[in-house]
Amino acid sequence: MRYSIVIPVLNQLRYTEQCVQSLLAQGIPVESLLVIDNGSTDDTPQWLAAQPALRSVRNRVNLGCGGAWTQGALLSDSDWVVLLNNDIVCAHDFVAAQIDAAERFGLQVVSPALVEMELDYDLAAFTAAFVRAMGDTVRAGWFHGVCFTVHRQVFEQIGFLDTDRLLFGREDAEFRSRCLRAGIAVGTVGAALIHHFGSITQAAMKREQGVADFGDHRYLYAKLGLGWWGRQRAKLSRKSQAAQWSRAEQAAHGMTLHMVHRDGRVEYR
Repeated sequence: MRYSIVIPVLNQLRYTEQCVQSLLAQGIPVESLLVIDNGSTDDTPQWLAAQPALRSVRNRVNLGCGGAWTQGALLSDSDWVVLLNNDIVCAHDFVAAQIDAAERFGLQVVSPALVEMELDYDLAAFTAAFVRAMGDTVRAGWFHGVCFTVHRQVFEQIGFLDTDRLLFGREDAEFRSRCLRAGIAVGTVGAALIHHFGSITQAAMKREQGVADFGDHRYLYAKLGLGWWGRQRAKLSRKSQAAQWSRAEQAAHGMTLHMVHRDGRVEYR
């Protein structure tokens, strides 16, 4: 198989159903999908059991995204492994499109462009227009945790996702840092687009536990060997680079590789 798609889930069955149905509707083969159930307590286990064609694994405990992604990658033997959140939908075969773009631009880790939050627009029409306009656009040096596709050689070179639960959703940032330090070419491409509803599982967990955030973001920076000054420089550099990308993309195409739809308005990121 050219690729495998690993989807960790924790409750939020409505989004999992919607995601899987959206992928299949775009011709993505069911045999490429692997759902990792991180100990769901809603109807997710029953729904997965009723889908004989859909591969799934049930964990007795929540291994976190890093643990589930690594578990799925180890169970896959494809050239590319797609690490995907369950709160997305698509209007084209973005998996093949982003891998084609990765091969064209020499990338070993690749993410699709994102529209986030409210699905208050015609996704199919927008996707077609977006890909026509932005198909050759690349944000080199960046990928995001909503969906990133990794060539197997990367795992062989630098290892798998960090399974440290204290990272609390920052596993993609830790992995991206290792990729960049190793000189691995990564990027986000305009040839592929998905809609992301926005950290649905994490938001639900925060509501249930009555917390504003999970963990301490400084823990990630400590793992990366960055002190206070290093953290400030990293934040400033990240914001500056994102602003530069946004300005250049808006000037050239009137849109960007990261957009937010909210209250009928579009924010360009």
